[in-house]
Amino acid sequence: MSKRERAGAQPPEWMGPLLDRLGTARTEDFTQLRTPDRGGRESAVLVLLGEDVATGPDVLVLQRAATLRNHAGQPAFPGGAADPEDADAAATALREANEEVGLDPVSVTVLAQLPRLWIPVSDFVVTPVLAWWHAPHPVHSREPAEVAHVARLPIAELVDPDNRVRVRHPSGWVGPAFSVRGMLVWGFTAGVLAALLEMGGWSRPWSRRRVIDLPPTGASPAPSAGTDDVDESALR
Repeated sequence: MSKRERAGAQPPEWMGPLLDRLGTARTEDFTQLRTPDRGGRESAVLVLLGEDVATGPDVLVLQRAATLRNHAGQPAFPGGAADPEDADAAATALREANEEVGLDPVSVTVLAQLPRLWIPVSDFVVTPVLAWWHAPHPVHSREPAEVAHVARLPIAELVDPDNRVRVRHPSGWVGPAFSVRGMLVWGFTAGVLAALLEMGGWSRPWSRRRVIDLPPTGASPAPSAGTDDVDESALR
């Protein structure tokens, strides 16, 4: 990808506090689990922030197809495993977003790479890539067998206390979640979102006593933000 394609436009002022805070971000700000120095399959996800005239700032999220072997039906950021030809984590995230939802990489300004985060149950080492969607365009599932739904979730709705809960996995893992527009966002995605909302100064007080149980679908839990509990014995 050329420098011109990545240049794009300057992010809006409302993203300033988040970008300033990310300058000192550490792995511990996102997860209680230490990322191993070696091993793990490299991957990346795209945390794409945009802005809609009607609903304000938002983030792009997709929902995995219910028929997938892993993470079936679970909301996630666009992304996936790195390919040998990918120049870096940003290239991986943008390529995967194009393949999954038809995102035009030229419409995106890459802003920062977050700390590499380890998901022990799958042994993926994930680099979240923060980006500004300076030229939004329609997106949709390009592979219905993999992606069931694509949505732009407004930040205002994510931080609404009525939409925030914690979820308990049958394994004992507990972490933050968001119930927005018919989607229950939990696991790794919710953990990253929760941390970014705090860093950006957008989060509002909410009751952590609201805990709901996830159905025992057999899916493995994903570690989440460090402010919530992880039953590490269940992840071994």
